[in-house]
Amino acid sequence: MAKDGSTAATAGTATGSGDIARSLELLWGTGERPSRGPKPGLTLDRIVTAAVVVADAEGLTAVSMRRLSTELGTGTMSLYRYVPGKAELLDLMLDRVLGEPLPTDTELPVEAPPADWRAAVGTMARTYLDNLRRHPWLLKINQARTVLGPSALRGLELSLTALRSMGLRDPELISVIITVNSFVEGLARTRADAAEAVRETGLSDEEFWDNQRPYLERAMLSGAYPMMASLSEDTFSAEFDHFEFGLRRLIAGFEALVEERTAEGAANGTADGAADGAADGAAEGITERAAARK
Repeated sequence: MAKDGSTAATAGTATGSGDIARSLELLWGTGERPSRGPKPGLTLDRIVTAAVVVADAEGLTAVSMRRLSTELGTGTMSLYRYVPGKAELLDLMLDRVLGEPLPTDTELPVEAPPADWRAAVGTMARTYLDNLRRHPWLLKINQARTVLGPSALRGLELSLTALRSMGLRDPELISVIITVNSFVEGLARTRADAAEAVRETGLSDEEFWDNQRPYLERAMLSGAYPMMASLSEDTFSAEFDHFEFGLRRLIAGFEALVEERTAEGAANGTADGAADGAADGAAEGITERAAARK
């Protein structure tokens, strides 16, 4: 891989693969602005916006400095005065979409996360799912080493603030976020893969399964798959909401852990109280005996 991360940038799959120092300067607004050359009106914000629009419509592979120069009506070299390359641009694109204000069920502003951690988990999951639907290219990005910008940190701050009332240890709070995001990404990736399969093959889901129906029916009648053959007709129905089902189960699991920790805290409080009482009693006894000797 080149020092500037050109291999990863070409594939469009990894954040933090370019000049990390330059990405951080651009994300946090500490980099020097071009003083000459670019077409008047061209800004870093416009470049990132155009890149997101192209990625939303055609995927990450369609995003290139040449393509963006065409979209923006400027020379390709003018773009390099604002951003070193596609790897750094990807860092900026990711932080941009992570910071988008998204609707929530509670209609609360982004600055005020739900006070109840259960509502917060639901909001986190639905917000992220909505983000992945609108920007499916996010599923193609390797975020294992994300360059953290203002939007990413703000989102993490809001999530941790809303989850603090769970009473878990800090590493566990981070794990709650990872668990929720992984669940959402899994379902979103399945849906995106299904849509991509339709585009690539030209076959709808109904046509795809209709082709297999005769073979599957013979297999079920063979007696070799009794469990599968006993499943109800609506087992694989598209009407079943796997997202809501899984989200409720996640929240129920978190509730069990919170209750367990609450019980442990109460037990420890009782034990500490008993120990303090015994210590106080012992101190009083010593004081009384000392007074009697006098």
